[in-house]
Amino acid sequence: MVKNSTIAPPVADKLIAAGFHALSDPLRLQILELLREQELCVCDLCDRLSVPQPKLSFHLKTLKEAGLVRSRQEGRWIYYSLNLAQFVALELYLAEYRRFSQILPARPCSNAG
Repeated sequence: MVKNSTIAPPVADKLIAAGFHALSDPLRLQILELLREQELCVCDLCDRLSVPQPKLSFHLKTLKEAGLVRSRQEGRWIYYSLNLAQFVALELYLAEYRRFSQILPARPCSNAG
């Protein structure tokens, strides 16, 4: 569970899990790298990544559901950009492990003997 979150814990947990799932695919990482530079439309992303539009749309949907990208429509074009707030949420989640988790040796198993 995410600590100190203003989002309800079950929602926050789902967003964190969806974020890490979205980051687990090499093509989605490439999409995010391109969006680090600037907002792009689907056709620009397709051209730069050399992937067909249906495949790209699937990955963009995953990134959007994870809250990692935002979209806006201008005319008939949809433009995508990074949602930096979700990256901060993932970073804070990982920081909790670094700061507050102790690595303790295992206790003897109660079934031993």
